[in-house]
Amino acid sequence: MKYEWSLNCLYKGYEDENFQKDFESIDNRIKALKEVVDKATEKTHLEGLLSIIKELETFETFVTNLYSYLALRSSVNTTEEETSRYTTIFQKKYTQMIPINAKMYAYIASIESLEQLIKENEALWEYEFFLLDIKESQAHRLDEKVEEVIGKMDLTGGRAWEKLFDYLTSTLKVDYKGDVVTLPEIRNKANDEDQEVRKEAYEAELRSYEKIKDSIAFALNNIKSQVSMVTELRGYESPLDMTLKQSNMKRETLDAMFSSMRKYLPKFHEYLKAKASMLGHKNGLPWYDLTAPVGEFNKKYSIEEAKEYLVSAFSHFSEDMVMLIERAFNEEWIDFLSREGKVGGAFCLAVPSKKQSRILTNYNYNFDSINTLAHELGHAYHNLQIENNSSLNQDYSMPVAETASTFNENVIIMKAISEGTKEEKLSLIENLLSNTTQIICDIYSRFLFEDTVFHRCEEEFLTADRLKEIMIQAQKEAYGDGLDENYLHPYMWCCKGHYYSSSLSYYNFPYAFGGLFSMGLYAMFEEEGESFVPKYKELLNKTPIKTVEDVAKMVGIDLTTEDFWDKSLSYFATLIDEFISLSK
Repeated sequence: MKYEWSLNCLYKGYEDENFQKDFESIDNRIKALKEVVDKATEKTHLEGLLSIIKELETFETFVTNLYSYLALRSSVNTTEEETSRYTTIFQKKYTQMIPINAKMYAYIASIESLEQLIKENEALWEYEFFLLDIKESQAHRLDEKVEEVIGKMDLTGGRAWEKLFDYLTSTLKVDYKGDVVTLPEIRNKANDEDQEVRKEAYEAELRSYEKIKDSIAFALNNIKSQVSMVTELRGYESPLDMTLKQSNMKRETLDAMFSSMRKYLPKFHEYLKAKASMLGHKNGLPWYDLTAPVGEFNKKYSIEEAKEYLVSAFSHFSEDMVMLIERAFNEEWIDFLSREGKVGGAFCLAVPSKKQSRILTNYNYNFDSINTLAHELGHAYHNLQIENNSSLNQDYSMPVAETASTFNENVIIMKAISEGTKEEKLSLIENLLSNTTQIICDIYSRFLFEDTVFHRCEEEFLTADRLKEIMIQAQKEAYGDGLDENYLHPYMWCCKGHYYSSSLSYYNFPYAFGGLFSMGLYAMFEEEGESFVPKYKELLNKTPIKTVEDVAKMVGIDLTTEDFWDKSLSYFATLIDEFISLSK
């Protein structure tokens, strides 16, 4: 088994004649689409729409292959000059699409009887959500020339600052006990069995950010200022309002979820204090012990053993999930291990034209690493359910993006708990609660931080020290007395790439949404067994063509009231009580 992914299904390298041919034809592909859009007004509305859809689908497949290859190459080696050069050229060429998209969207939005036209023509039925969403969003689009300027300026603005963040964090040298390690390596030590190792790693991590904090502060300020400016130009009430529109999600849903979360925060603080007591702390849990292992479940898993565990865990769920795991491991879909130049964390990227996915992790041989693999394989399973959709119906929104991934985590942890001894059960319940605290307390703190930054950066430049203060305040509000306020993490804004995108803001609440929504779905699976799986797969299939609320309605869930969120959170509250009882 190879521990690095293969991208040969896309291209065998930059010298591959297929890559060179495709890269050189970007301009011609864009020109072909432009001609179709320009001529659409000369045809009937039906003919115009069908011609655009046909050419756009061809273009999307072509450009996604190039984008995916460059993004994947960059993620495992941010210092590779050739990748950087091709990416820069690609991005500049792609800006030609901005005025074309503007004209295309304006044409679609100008069709007054669009909804009726779709109803009367079967060829348009599958594109109903795509087309009506364009029409509805037209009010927030600007003049073609203005859109073009914004897009081109983004290359040397938001995207450039994002690349700077990736470069700084992936090449950061961390001094640790006389050695030099990467940032992902030092962050992985947060799960070490030795408390002294965890504390020293935490202190080394914080010291390392001193080298890059000012540069990253500039990146964050400028990205958020750019987003605020574009938000105002487009006529949105706020960056959050724009994000919710992009997410096909109502504000009522977000408010209901956060209201329930705030209600249950004290319960998670109880868990944190109980864990602190077990580890010998009196003033709440210090940050370096947030993910400390508890109980007797310190097993190490080779990558081969991780595969066996995953196959066993999902064998009672779905045959196609098991087949997906086998393919991912056997066909080199996964890049497992940390190395210099590789980005931290984990992600999954679809390769739709090949009906495959690629997964990046920084595998650490413990149970959490298996959980991370399960999470990313959940994304791959989501991709599997939409792989036969047209290329225009494969883009699902942020909130539902974390549904299948977190559902998979539930499958893994529940299997482990059901099979564990009393000591192992204590450890595993704690592991589940630790992960859930991340999507409740930590995600809430990240939301508070980003929301504050958006408001403050309109009035002032936020220095690194000011950003640290805002982060500490957000953590105190979210974690309460569950954490030792002398050992928080003032630099959490330096290690989370979610903040550094000019096109995707507030990528925090989707994790809380995914965790709580998937727990509700998992409870249904527990009750209904195999009969639930087809409904679940259909739900995932419809995520690109329905709002978040309509997707939930498919299985009888109303997201706009607190009832559903309270039910999911009450499940975790019960587990917290069980953990406290076991911990004594």
